Amino acid sequence: MTQTFQNELFESLRLELRRGCLILAVLAQLRVEHYGYTLRKALADQGLAIEESTLYPLLRRLETQGLLTSEWREEEKRNKRFYRLSAEGAVILEQLLVEWNGINDSLHKILEEKEEKEEKEEKEDKQDKQQTQDEEAKKER
Repeated sequence: MTQTFQNELFESLRLELRRGCLILAVLAQLRVEHYGYTLRKALADQGLAIEESTLYPLLRRLETQGLLTSEWREEEKRNKRFYRLSAEGAVILEQLLVEWNGINDSLHKILEEKEEKEEKEEKEDKQDKQQTQDEEAKKER
């Protein structure tokens, strides 16, 4: 596998993983009303930067799906579109959070098992090495 192909593959998989996470993050963040800029800033402040070209189509899609409501209001002498989680969106968010937590718990178990197995193998290797050294030391006496 070439380095370029590996980088492209990683980037593609990273974006796929991120898309689902962004949906969950946007829904969760919109339990409190935001307009686009403040939503984008709030997500970035929590470590999930999102481009406008990704955020606004996502907001429109979630609203079309009935998960968000929005309204235009004037604030600071400018018209701004404010978004908020709808009642249906709140139900879906809770269901997604249950699913997310289940997936997350499973991944943690899988990763912990791998770490524990590696630690056990490392410990056994050290014990084998020590046993070999002890046997060699006895032979030299």
